[in-house]
Amino acid sequence: MKNPFRYFNSSPEIIRLTVMMYIRYPLSLRQVEDLLFERGIDICHETVRFWWNRFGPMFAAEIRKRRVDHRSYSNWRWHLDEVFVRINGETHYLWRAVDHEGEVLEVFATKRRDRKAALKFLRRAMKRYGRPHLVVTDRLRSYRAAMVKIGNAANQTCGRWLNNRAENSHQPFRRREGAMAKFRDIKTLQKFAAAHASVQNHFNLNRHLNRRDVFKQSRSAALAEWRQLAA
Repeated sequence: MKNPFRYFNSSPEIIRLTVMMYIRYPLSLRQVEDLLFERGIDICHETVRFWWNRFGPMFAAEIRKRRVDHRSYSNWRWHLDEVFVRINGETHYLWRAVDHEGEVLEVFATKRRDRKAALKFLRRAMKRYGRPHLVVTDRLRSYRAAMVKIGNAANQTCGRWLNNRAENSHQPFRRREGAMAKFRDIKTLQKFAAAHASVQNHFNLNRHLNRRDVFKQSRSAALAEWRQLAA
């Protein structure tokens, strides 16, 4: 791959840091600008916007490719859910597939949540990750209709508390959505949600499940791997 930073005066380390701060943390463009200025990096907030639009999807795609190549996901049980997202006063839907360990597998933005949208979302996820052994959903009828279409209806299960894994996975995106003051169009929603999910997966270290020394090693490894993206 050609060097993606070849036409930029700033160093790749600064670009990676800026993109990570904006996508990973619930910060606005101007807050990222102020934090970088405190560290001696003087850039405009519009530069932050341009960098994340240019490099965010590229970094996310590389992280996703590495996880797929190393099979760092599970097909034992998937959790599917959708949330409402308001764009210019209109309601859109962001579908999310999460495995039983909390890793976000796929996000997909649509204008409707009918059978056609659910079927397209499922086919998109299964094309990349394969067919799951068990699928947990809510009682939305679109899921059942899509499962019947692809022949996976026998593996679907519904329950009031069974889908908490997917419900909790929406929380980081909701916090990030508030800092961004909503989205302007569905393409931007899809672009940012996909990048945000990959970055969250990369830095999701399960701090509450590991000892302090194990967590510090995992955090250092995640940062070192991030610094090698697009190298």
